[in-house]
Amino acid sequence: MPKSAQPWVATLVRTIFDQPAAEQVRAQHAWVIDALEAKYPAACEHLDAAREDLLAFAAFPRETWRQIWSNNPQERLNKEIRRRTDVVGIFPDRPSIIRLVGAVLAEQTDEWTEARRYMGLDILAKARVRLITGDTPTPNPLPHTLTA
Repeated sequence: MPKSAQPWVATLVRTIFDQPAAEQVRAQHAWVIDALEAKYPAACEHLDAAREDLLAFAAFPRETWRQIWSNNPQERLNKEIRRRTDVVGIFPDRPSIIRLVGAVLAEQTDEWTEARRYMGLDILAKARVRLITGDTPTPNPLPHTLTA
């Protein structure tokens, strides 16, 4: 599509993510495709092919959508790796780069494990909750233990 149309199309696509409920997200995606189909059929094909990837966030609770959309933690991590490698400047060999980046990644893993989390455990627990309607099967009894 021409560069002059990109801001308008980007604004249309952003409306998909502004919807308050999953059903409305899917309806808005279909509306955007319909609105673009006449002028930009290639863009519509691309949006339609990427439908499930684009709308995957809608399967989760609304309060987690912003964290799912964002790649801020990844960008912060990449910035920290860049900062640390810039300090060193020239590395003597490939294993030294791998050691430095590995140390940064291990440090970040420790921080995410022990301190700050991008998504708290309460939000992650809500994301796993699924309502099951109807009868649920009774659990199997525990197997008998062997006695001597």
